[in-house]
Amino acid sequence: MARRGPRGGGAVKRERILRAAIRIFSQKGYFNSKVSEIARPAGVADGTIYLYFKNKDDLLISLFEEKMGEVVADVRARVADGGGALPRLRIFIRNHMDLLTREAGLIEVIQVELRQSNKFMKEYVPVKFLEYLDVISGILEDGKREGVFRSDLNVTLARRAIFGALDEISLAYVLSRKRKYDPAAAAEEVYRIFAEGLAPHATKKGEDE
Repeated sequence: MARRGPRGGGAVKRERILRAAIRIFSQKGYFNSKVSEIARPAGVADGTIYLYFKNKDDLLISLFEEKMGEVVADVRARVADGGGALPRLRIFIRNHMDLLTREAGLIEVIQVELRQSNKFMKEYVPVKFLEYLDVISGILEDGKREGVFRSDLNVTLARRAIFGALDEISLAYVLSRKRKYDPAAAAEEVYRIFAEGLAPHATKKGEDE
């Protein structure tokens, strides 16, 4: 867990450090980045960072947890006003893909740099990520009750499938210099695939032939 830091503008300074870390990690890569390079754009001394974070690993994980918490809160608010399960699913998918441009630096850090942290991959329990999946679960459970999704739908598997598709497309977008995917168009296609595939009337090809 990250340290709280000293009193007196601590929250503002901490936010500056996190934003600077996103910028440096996305530009230079996690392993090639130095704490001193984060301190400069954050407007703090090198040693000040250690008042808030134990080390660079702690900074990376705290960055993910806190920023992911903001993403979860934001998407919850967006889907809350969406109405039924289908429009809420579309909002969720659109919002996820929109993050590629709205929070480009953060998404690059999450998609590429975070995966290279052994501490994160092996030791960290991604609480906020699980909360993000729970938003999908809520939509799917409501869809089953509304009858727009199959009554026998395995929500645990379905939410992973939805996130997995979005994650794969996001990673391809981040890694592709030519940006093969248009986020908005990709969001609509992913929505159609899942909205139609999860529907009660979905049948296998040839089943009714």
